Amino acid sequence: MTLAQQFPRLISTSPEVNEQSDGKNVSQKSLLNKLNFINFQDGTLQIIYKHSRYDRTISISAKPQPCTSSILDCNLTDSEITPQQLQAYKFQHLLIADERKFYIVKAEIAAISETGIRLILPETCREFSFRRACRYQCDGVDVQLIQNSALFKGVLVDFNAFSLRIKVTAAPPQTFQWIRVESPVNIVISVAGEVLYSGECRLLKQSLDQQIKTYVLEPLHQHVRRFKPKEIRSLRQILVPSPNVVFLHPFIGKKFDLKAIDLSTSGFSVEEDEENSVLLPGMIIPELSLNFAGNFSFSCKAQVVYRNSYSNKRDEHRVKSGFAILDMDMHDHVRMLALLNQAKDKSSYVCNTVDMDNLWDFFFEAGFIYPQKYAYIEANKEQLKATYEKLYTQHPNIARHFIYQENGKIYGHCSTLRFYENTWISHHHAATRSSSHRAGLVVLNQLSRYINDANTIFSAHMNYIVGYFRPDNKFPRKVFGGCAEAINDSRKCSVDGFAYFHYQRTYDMEWNISGPWGLNRSSPEDLVELEAFYTHRSGGLMLHALDLEPSMMDSSSLDTEYRRLGFKRERHLYSVTYDGILKAIIMVVISDVGLNLSDLTNCIKVFVVDEENFPREMFNLMLSCLTLKFNKDDVPVLVYPTTYAELNGIPYDKIYNMWVLNLLYSDEYMKFMEKILKTDKYGL
Repeated sequence: MTLAQQFPRLISTSPEVNEQSDGKNVSQKSLLNKLNFINFQDGTLQIIYKHSRYDRTISISAKPQPCTSSILDCNLTDSEITPQQLQAYKFQHLLIADERKFYIVKAEIAAISETGIRLILPETCREFSFRRACRYQCDGVDVQLIQNSALFKGVLVDFNAFSLRIKVTAAPPQTFQWIRVESPVNIVISVAGEVLYSGECRLLKQSLDQQIKTYVLEPLHQHVRRFKPKEIRSLRQILVPSPNVVFLHPFIGKKFDLKAIDLSTSGFSVEEDEENSVLLPGMIIPELSLNFAGNFSFSCKAQVVYRNSYSNKRDEHRVKSGFAILDMDMHDHVRMLALLNQAKDKSSYVCNTVDMDNLWDFFFEAGFIYPQKYAYIEANKEQLKATYEKLYTQHPNIARHFIYQENGKIYGHCSTLRFYENTWISHHHAATRSSSHRAGLVVLNQLSRYINDANTIFSAHMNYIVGYFRPDNKFPRKVFGGCAEAINDSRKCSVDGFAYFHYQRTYDMEWNISGPWGLNRSSPEDLVELEAFYTHRSGGLMLHALDLEPSMMDSSSLDTEYRRLGFKRERHLYSVTYDGILKAIIMVVISDVGLNLSDLTNCIKVFVVDEENFPREMFNLMLSCLTLKFNKDDVPVLVYPTTYAELNGIPYDKIYNMWVLNLLYSDEYMKFMEKILKTDKYGL
């Protein structure tokens, strides 16, 4: 057994202090209280020994027993160390480390055994404050040190926000000669297999051991870029009272409670004493709570993204650290969003419980439900009422609504619905014409802010946002169409047109198609061919937003989520072929009646890849077969591309443009929306 194995703490544990000028005396009574608290917490103290001939100091962990007098018994936790091994060392003192200070106790040894030690305590001991930052011992924290493709494994020994002490092992054929001390290294820190930190560090110190080497590392970066930088950042607000940020530190295993300085739905910042700072930029906190006055809280997974030091008016050294929210329960996220919206504007509501009579009155008064639309939905109005009762009073995580309301009267409304795996549909935007509150713009801004804040959170499942609009409708044409024109890149934002009509079922028989024509379940190869056609024709985002990718065709998790929430959502893909050659892909989506008031979530979408060789008669036959999936005779149909309907003389009611935004580029969308909201030149 090597000396390093016998004495795992062969380091200078006691901070260098001038015992005469530094620190202050602490009475034996206070010392006893401190020792009993350590016992109560099942903690340890350090017994410091110094080699009788060499300048080498070791520390041995021990657990103090209950103490009522000057006699202190301690149980040794380093079971392999024997009194015989200590013969070359001389007892120095006890070291008790606290968060902010440490104590040096010049005790005397009364007796020592294989398992314990008895000490006589002095009348006073000395208390010292840490001069820069206190260090925290770590346990069960794994480290990987990487430099020039060489990876060394080890553990994190102790930690503060300024430096890390690690022990790594060289496993043959590795040698510590591979590590160049003048060059930066990268370290990866993980707990229970989960990576919680990675970053570039400078090597400050190293031990001389050959098999297990100790390194002291200094992180090089005080800011990390977790997400793509945004010009339009989340609106940070200062709340009174501000929430407390409570978390269990993943490296130390200790609970911390810090005060939030400001808060948004994408992140927040906190303040610490510099000497007790525990937040390292890049570090992930797996579970963290934002507690509001002890009455309610929000939980999230967050990452420290920056750290700034400063001095306050009292010349105290402080640290401001910022967090980015990585993931959050969506109910908590919406509640926090609602709180922040109310703090900014008392008339702005997010996913509030709505008086349904007021909502329906608003839809009719605003002209959102116009006579032709009402004629279409009237037959199913009871089902419609039941669906919206669930949407607006049970707050399912598949839907969001934004309302501008004063004295119980609704002036503006906008909502969004998760209808594809990572795609939300923006719909039902309306405002009363008599409103002088700019309510239409207010709710549109709420929705835009929500999209900008939520798209980086995994649980939001928000990679794309979709909007349907008619080209002859002035405002959405200016907003959606104008946005696509401003971005001018179809891989970021695209618009594709559908011919829209209502198909009347002509017969009720199951299909029995024979001969060269076929109608079968789509295959991944069919979707690959559809993508080739669409890329040639448009090159936009539509297929990705509608989950028309080979890897997504069998995804059913969203159907399951809808059923769990008491809603209906099904998707079926069929391919129309002639002699095995693909002519069209038909997507049948079935949902609750009126989930979208234009039934764009309860319809048939036809994607024609061979416009010239897919006859109108066969098109109608395929629709007749597939409308059996619906419990009604009148089914909305959308056909892409619109030129197919025109070439084949298929009558349609209107054109619906499908606008898709890739939320990797939400900043460009937000910059465009800011111009809209500032000028209000489109009349809402």
